[in-house]
Amino acid sequence: MQTDPKLVALRRGLLEPLVLAAVESQQRYAAEILAALQAAGFPAQEGTLYPLLSKLRRDGLVHHEWRESPSGPPRKYFSLTDAGRGQLAAFRIHWNELTLMINTIGR
Repeated sequence: MQTDPKLVALRRGLLEPLVLAAVESQQRYAAEILAALQAAGFPAQEGTLYPLLSKLRRDGLVHHEWRESPSGPPRKYFSLTDAGRGQLAAFRIHWNELTLMINTIGR
């Protein structure tokens, strides 16, 4: 795991758009979001995911619905709102611009 403070800060800043991307095409509950992040190689933890999901809901970027679970208590399934889709699209544009800058500067 990267311990360079600059890289840690960058990774921390990526959590929100990655969570939005994780629920872009399908509704997921928190454990599924966490598993998707970890499967992609992002070192997310429950302790940071749950507060972020609450913030995203308060900000109107995701909404949730409760569903019964076949193996336990009901689960909150999250999905993007229109505002969340817009924010994720804006992030992707910005990320592509940054990537282009990094790849072309100084060459």
